[in-house]
Amino acid sequence: MKSIKNLTRLTYETAAFQGWRLAISRSGTAFAKYFSDKQHGSERKSFAAGQAALTAVKAILDGAKLVNGKHTAATIRKVEKLLEQA
Repeated sequence: MKSIKNLTRLTYETAAFQGWRLAISRSGTAFAKYFSDKQHGSERKSFAAGQAALTAVKAILDGAKLVNGKHTAATIRKVEKLLEQA
């Protein structure tokens, strides 16, 4: 599978981690979450979980209001909570 914008494949030869990394930054705030192949069962399932989380995060961030060019604390908490549950 090929990486897409904001969702990158990570495979390390010297470490046990294999999976996908969701990384997105908006208005000076960065969010990241790892989706392990081992935790989700396969590369395709971890990719699907990453894509679903990315879609949800983009929906929240694109629909949120900015205050002085930054996201509000409530918006940031909402995204962080969503990523914890993903």
